[in-house]
Parts: sequence; C-alpha cells; structure tokens
Amino acid sequence: MSICIIPARKGSTRIKNKSIKKINNTYLISSVIKLAIKSKLFTKVVVTTDCKKIAKIAKNNGAEVPFLRSKKLSDNYTPTYAVLIDVIKKIKIKDQYIFCIYPTSIMTKIIDLKSAFKLFKRRKADFLCPVTKTNNFFLRSFIKKGKYISYLLPKYKLYRTQDLPNVYLDSGSFYIYTRKGILSLNKKSPIPTKSIYYLLKNRFIDINYPKDLKIVKNIFKKKSLLKL
Repeated sequence: MSICIIPARKGSTRIKNKSIKKINNTYLISSVIKLAIKSKLFTKVVVTTDCKKIAKIAKNNGAEVPFLRSKKLSDNYTPTYAVLIDVIKKIKIKDQYIFCIYPTSIMTKIIDLKSAFKLFKRRKADFLCPVTKTNNFFLRSFIKKGKYISYLLPKYKLYRTQDLPNVYLDSGSFYIYTRKGILSLNKKSPIPTKSIYYLLKNRFIDINYPKDLKIVKNIFKKKSLLKL
C-alpha cells in the first residue's frame, strides 16, 4: 500500500506562490494532483500546506487536506522529511510506501512513477531519488582561499576529464520512502542508509527560478499547439 504526500507551502522566496502559478490556465498543483490520481498507485493523495487557498484548490482537484501545516514547519529551512513525518504522525498513516511529489513537478510522467516504484521494491531500498545526469567538470574546480586558490576536491586534482566519475543531481520531482525509512530520519541522518537513484530518461526542469517557469510554460505551450 502506498500514499502520496504533496508539500505545498505558500512561502517561496524565488517564485512567490509558485505552487499555484498557472500553465495553460491550470494551477501547477492541480496538474500534479491529477497526475498522482491518474497513476492509480496511491490509496490517497494528501496535500500538506499552510495556505487556505492552496488547500481549497487541492480539495477541488481530489486531494485530501486533513489539516493546515504549522508555521514552524513552513519556513525556508524546514527539510522535506520533517514535513512528511508531520503528516504521517498526525493522520496516523500506516501505508508501507510513502511518495512525496512536489507541486511544481508537472513534467513528471506516470511511467517514471511506476518504473521507479518497481525498482524501489526490487532493490528493497528505504529511499529512492530520481536524478538527472550533469556535467562532472566541477569535480576539478577551484575555490578561493585568501589570495590563493586550491582544489575544491583534492581527490580529483590529477584525474583526466574522461576519468572523472559520473555526477547526478536531484531532479526535484518526487521521492519514494518506506514508512520505516522516513521515520528514522533526522538532521544528522537526512537520508536512509539504503538509498538508491532512478535516472530520469525524459527531459526534466526543476522550477526554482522565474526563468525555469518561463521555459516550462513555453514547452507546454508548444505541446498544446501541436494538439490543435
């Protein structure tokens, strides 16, 4: 049994109220809720928010909002795992698997949710993070120390570029946890020991800045035009 939790606070320093920005006249969070429901992976879809407007939109799209999140867990420094644990404990979730899908991850595909879940169960992991491959040149980058520079990671200073290890970035799309795995987390241990990744094959843009939102809007605008 699995449950989906969507964290959607109203505060956002880089894009104000980004969860309820619209693309093709639809709120971002509305698209994500519909995606989660359509996947048929979850016993329920729960939104945790500190905003009455977001709560209303979420309920209108088929999600549950059992309570409004406290201010203490709605600032810029609260880790996602703390928000998820709050939901699990308050509504006494017993589901074995906990999905967290971010409200702006409208480029997520159902096939990725299902494929990642299959991998997660097959590998018997406690945490899965979807990732994208990125440039590994930074492993040989420098940092400034006073008047001088030194290697950021001395371990790689003599590596040829082609010998550097592959580097991956958190896609900022969704996570999968076991209930046991997420309840074990704290500041000293922010991810479980048995953590794996799922490489996203499709293009993905994490919406963090206005330019990201503009790019995604253009992508969906082109998709809409192609359907006409």
